[in-house]
Amino acid sequence: MRHSHVDLASVLAEPNPQIDLRLSAYEISTGNFLKAVTHYTNRAIAEITKHRNAQEADKRRLAERIQAVEAETNQCKLREIELLAVLSKEQEERRDSEQSVSALKHKLASIRERCAAIDAEIEQYRAITSNLQRERQREENILCNHAADVAAEFAAYQSCLRCHIEGIEADQLLIRFSHVDEANPDREFSFVLDVSTPSYNVITTTPPLPSLPILLNDLKETGNVYRFIKLMRMAFSESLHSPS
Repeated sequence: MRHSHVDLASVLAEPNPQIDLRLSAYEISTGNFLKAVTHYTNRAIAEITKHRNAQEADKRRLAERIQAVEAETNQCKLREIELLAVLSKEQEERRDSEQSVSALKHKLASIRERCAAIDAEIEQYRAITSNLQRERQREENILCNHAADVAAEFAAYQSCLRCHIEGIEADQLLIRFSHVDEANPDREFSFVLDVSTPSYNVITTTPPLPSLPILLNDLKETGNVYRFIKLMRMAFSESLHSPS
């Protein structure tokens, strides 16, 4: 939004001096920007949540299956030990019981085959786990790239709107405005907003703002932070034209 030059002497010479601040255009631009950012953020959060939930569900299912297979493997191994003990005892007590020993050996071989099959299944699940981890890493890289793009776009919008928002401490935001003072566009107007409670609070403003209590009451009634930021910029602008 371009700022046209204001001839203050000419304006003051008029019967009813007025300066067009073009607040309507600024509010429309700011509103569109905030809607775009909110929409994009909501979509990104929904997509991240969807992928995260799917991954967590797959991990839980896989962990449960691995745990069940491991438990079954341990049972088979314990059973194998028991059978070996039984076989040893049978060999000591009944040397002539070849049929019984043969049956036990056949049963033991069957158990070992089953253990081998379970081991192969475990290896298969390990391969699936490895593939899922690689896929998760790929998705995390994609999300990181998206986050970097969002950060760049956000910085560009801040520069365009002459409004910079940053976190300074826990639950505290520093909002800085420029191009408020047409005589000195680089002059900075700022305030620190505490969002730790639903009622919100402004810790400090630079420069001091006499109308701050009124604006805070409006914020506490509406809970609309975006509206409050716009009103704060307007109040800073109006304070430049108020009598000292």
